[in-house]
Amino acid sequence: MQKFGESQTIKRVEDSRFLTGTGAYVDDLAPAHALHAVFFRSPVAHAEITGLDVSAARDVPGVALVLTAEDLEAAGVVSDIPAAIMRNLDGSRGVATKRPFLASGRVRFVGQPIAMVVAETANAAKEAAELIEFDYEELDASLNVAPGGPAIYEAAPDNVAFDWGLGDADATDAALAASAHRVKLDVADNRIIVNSMEPRGAFAEWTEDGRVHLCYGGQGVWGMKDRLSKALKIKPDQVRVTTPDVGGGFGMKGFTYPEYYMVAIAAREVGKPVRWFAERTEAMLSDNAGRDLTSLAEIGFDENLKITAYRVDSMCNLGAYNSEFAQAIQTDLFAKVYAGTYDIQTAYLSVKGIFTNTTQVDAYRGAGRPEAIYVLERVMDYAARELGVDPWELRRRNFIKPDAFPYETVVGEVYDVGEFDRVMTRAADAADVDGFAARKADSAVAGKLRGLGVCYYIESILGDPTEGAAIEFNDDGTVNLYVGTQSNGQGHETVYAQFLADQSGLPMDAIRIVQGDSDRIKSGGGTGGSRSVTVQSTATLATIDTMITTLTPYVAAKLDVPEDTVTFDDGHFRSEHSNQTPDLMEVAAMARNDARPELLRHDGKATLPGRSYPNGCHIAEMEIDPDTGTVEVAKYTVTDDFGNLIHPMLAEGQVHGGVAQGIGQALTEHVVFDESGQLLTATFMDYGMPRADNVPMIAFYTETIPSKNNPMGMKGCGEAGTVGALAAVANGVLDAVWETGLRQVDMPFTPHRMWQMLHQTPLAAE
Repeated sequence: MQKFGESQTIKRVEDSRFLTGTGAYVDDLAPAHALHAVFFRSPVAHAEITGLDVSAARDVPGVALVLTAEDLEAAGVVSDIPAAIMRNLDGSRGVATKRPFLASGRVRFVGQPIAMVVAETANAAKEAAELIEFDYEELDASLNVAPGGPAIYEAAPDNVAFDWGLGDADATDAALAASAHRVKLDVADNRIIVNSMEPRGAFAEWTEDGRVHLCYGGQGVWGMKDRLSKALKIKPDQVRVTTPDVGGGFGMKGFTYPEYYMVAIAAREVGKPVRWFAERTEAMLSDNAGRDLTSLAEIGFDENLKITAYRVDSMCNLGAYNSEFAQAIQTDLFAKVYAGTYDIQTAYLSVKGIFTNTTQVDAYRGAGRPEAIYVLERVMDYAARELGVDPWELRRRNFIKPDAFPYETVVGEVYDVGEFDRVMTRAADAADVDGFAARKADSAVAGKLRGLGVCYYIESILGDPTEGAAIEFNDDGTVNLYVGTQSNGQGHETVYAQFLADQSGLPMDAIRIVQGDSDRIKSGGGTGGSRSVTVQSTATLATIDTMITTLTPYVAAKLDVPEDTVTFDDGHFRSEHSNQTPDLMEVAAMARNDARPELLRHDGKATLPGRSYPNGCHIAEMEIDPDTGTVEVAKYTVTDDFGNLIHPMLAEGQVHGGVAQGIGQALTEHVVFDESGQLLTATFMDYGMPRADNVPMIAFYTETIPSKNNPMGMKGCGEAGTVGALAAVANGVLDAVWETGLRQVDMPFTPHRMWQMLHQTPLAAE
């Protein structure tokens, strides 16, 4: 049985425990007798370690263990977090840094872990950590996202980690030179700190048979399992990794970190469970950051304003070490949507990765796609203003036409479907674009500047296209659905159960979602890249097919009818030779009574034939007070094409969250280091998290163009809000200030920065 989901909004089943404080997060599950871990972290951004004395820390009452890099080496631990490495233009590999669990020889960013203290209480561990004597020879810090500066690695001349390119540089330059119009724009994409509601944390314990159980807040358990087994030099089946409820991930929790390995190592050493949970400033110092790149974009048009060529030269900040996917984020993932929704035939993307003495930078909601769309939609909007054409019209002239699909982009992505003009027209109607002039006039009367910003985005769904699922009938009348993804608050327990119920007829209130346990689930791709619902639902559909195929002969025998007459539809088995129509729960009860356990669990796996490409139009109306520099999002409208939806309210919620994060980066969030590499925005007193008054009510609409790359016609939606929000807000700001003569505006649009831009005052060094 294969049909589309009902696309009905139902009450989230997980909300009851979340809203009543009965969720089970890592900190809730840590054993009460677990020892507490605290990390001694580098107080400087760049220094040679000349001495490390932990003897006084070891003597503190209650301290069970103090570990340094020297101890890890003596224990035979493979202390290195691996990372994806890109190819340079000459074919060589980019610089592959060793990223140790604990610093050895040199520290390269403030907050880098140097030693670990394990004690009976957190206070005892903190007291001991304060007694560690750390001697160092401070070196100049390199902070500029550009080649040059104090050397961080001998293997990285000028601190360049890689020099990567995609496309035909010569053809692009020639096409630009021959263009009737050429427009250039510098685009800065500021660094943010992710700040999930639940900070990172983990605990580990060892069993008598030599197995380790690591429980951590992440976005999947199998990568952690594989890497932990390699680091500890034990077999994979000796490692169990679990992830319970997670209070937000946003990409930042999709990776392994030194602390996770260290709690497992420490637990083995002391023979007791060990727990670690980050405090907020500690998280701000050590979590992978997001964005942080600059790009020079150049776009050419012919005399009819059709795009002739597009070139972007970017420099991205990697931080002090390669994080797990950092080199791929602003290269391969950026490239997935490099051409956006436009018919661009000639293009070139050049990216240099730069090491700096700062925290690592990696995936943040969208991972390369928001960055790419931000550059493209900024330069498209800027070009329209420079060329004196309506920004909406310039986009329409260059959209890929509906009859051109499937369409292979200039970078080799194959978009399956798209009706971009239709979606943008719906968005314009919903936002009352025709009434904008009157609203702008009202703002002017009040002494305010008002602008209309538009962004048309497209996103490429990423992650492993293969996923598994299993359906198991329990003795108590419940049904387990085993999934390979990991909820971080998106509502998986509701949407997966809803989909299974719709496709199989199983009662939804009997379905239990089982996730985040490497012992109970064979494999999985985890959550990331907006893959969860499309990939997991396809796997569930395959598992249902396997279950029906397996159960059909058994049902035929029970009904005493020919097997080829048995069908399954609307939740029931039927045969023209019988008036009995058992449902799946009844068949499971029969199998249990007949002692047929092999009929009570069914496994399946599926691979998507291609990616899906959610897309849509964001429209932000911005109002600016030129006297104070205050910037307000006065009105925000979104129209998305997510294909067929299972649960519209959950999709809308994901868009709301993504837009809020985009508005946060655009208006208030900004990471600031001083000249020595000290993080100046390390608390919520200093870091501008968006608040309720920064985010207006968000009007959300959908236009459905089903994907052809999965059976349900779905398109992922988890990151789409952020992908579209950045450029919509920035373009709205530029539209508001254009009449003042201001041509260059860069995020974040804080009141101080906005006032400086309006008054053509050099921005304060940040």
